[in-house]
Amino acid sequence: MTDSVYQQTLDYLYTRLPMFSKLGKDAIKADLTNIRKLCTAFGDPQLDFKTIHIAGTNGKGSTSHMLAAILQQSGYKTGLYTSPHILDFRERIRVNGICANREWIVNFVERCKEVIEEIQPSFFEITVIMALMYFKEQQVDIAVIETGLGGRLDSTNIIIPILSIITNISYDHKDILGNTLAEIAAEKAGIIKPMVPVVIGEQQPETENVFFEHALRNQTTLFYAESLWDLVRIKQDEKYQYFKAVNRAQQEMYSLKTDLLGTYQRHNIITVLAACDILKNTTGLQLSFEDIKTALAHVKQLTGLRGRWEWLQQNPIIIADVGHNAAGMSEVMAQWAQVPAQHKHIVVGFVKDKEIDDALALFPKNNTYYFCNAQIPRALPAAQLQEQATLAGLHGDAYATVAYAVNAATKAMSAVDALLITGSFFVVGEALERLAQDNS
Repeated sequence: MTDSVYQQTLDYLYTRLPMFSKLGKDAIKADLTNIRKLCTAFGDPQLDFKTIHIAGTNGKGSTSHMLAAILQQSGYKTGLYTSPHILDFRERIRVNGICANREWIVNFVERCKEVIEEIQPSFFEITVIMALMYFKEQQVDIAVIETGLGGRLDSTNIIIPILSIITNISYDHKDILGNTLAEIAAEKAGIIKPMVPVVIGEQQPETENVFFEHALRNQTTLFYAESLWDLVRIKQDEKYQYFKAVNRAQQEMYSLKTDLLGTYQRHNIITVLAACDILKNTTGLQLSFEDIKTALAHVKQLTGLRGRWEWLQQNPIIIADVGHNAAGMSEVMAQWAQVPAQHKHIVVGFVKDKEIDDALALFPKNNTYYFCNAQIPRALPAAQLQEQATLAGLHGDAYATVAYAVNAATKAMSAVDALLITGSFFVVGEALERLAQDNS
């Protein structure tokens, strides 16, 4: 399989199919008609293996990777579907942490072209059926499936999982999901299925009734993760965060650590621990606490997760985080404030359909900024971001590409400085590509 053949296949997918990263909400098909047709055309692969379905505003990617790591460590052949990718399209579809085979992707797209021309699906709809078929053909025991956007009308909502998880609710994609937390919660709650237990990662007064009513309507049981587990961070070093975990029902305390260094991972670990309890009690999956501990300590190694408070180097410090909305940025900036440095630099870019004023208000005013835009049509132009940021009291220059911004930042830094790269998956991905050139 040559690189050019694989790239031609990706080019076909990127140019032939409507992509959210390019078009925003115009790429979304507002029902499940297409994915149902695709599943029918390929023999309903979603029925051939168990699934866990994960939605939420923030944390669903990390939660998906943690759960996949635990299932994999526990001896189950585990599929993992997430989006978007950071460096390689194949990151979206993994089995036991290994990205989908390039030759398989090329062959699948070739046999899918007639169906594509007939059904006219979106890019995301094709990636969903591709993942389901790959998991079927790889004969996975179970697959962890992350929603793309929302839940009710998300293409992944074709599955009937053994467990549904909603990590949290905050403001994001208001033009699509709603203007209130309750409206957004109602869209996410669309993944709740009859008789399928549900774990809610974070309890919020604005969303409690929404989830309760959906669970009642579907005759299923709702579990709030924070009522099952508590987690206290003890310390952190350059490789791990260390915690004491308390099982509230058993009143027992455990020690654990994770190689995911973002302080926001505390919420996700609580959700994952609760999910493991429910899975053990309702499905018979064998998930020992020793396997859970081992998996949480090696999530990046087991699943390939990147871009979550990822320390790329020391002296000077460079950190990348895919935080992209106000709720996520609040956590990122709180941790950034604790990073020791003589002077701090931030490379940042957003997509243009985000309401970024609330996020910009969280950024420190005494950092040096490098405003940029990823090389996608949906990116907010760097000059426009610079204008909005200036109104928020943030100062720096605008750069036409992420690579130019990273070059300028690294050139300006001393060994005792620190750089944060953030704002979107696409900015982080292009920055990682640029920095990898220095190490090649």
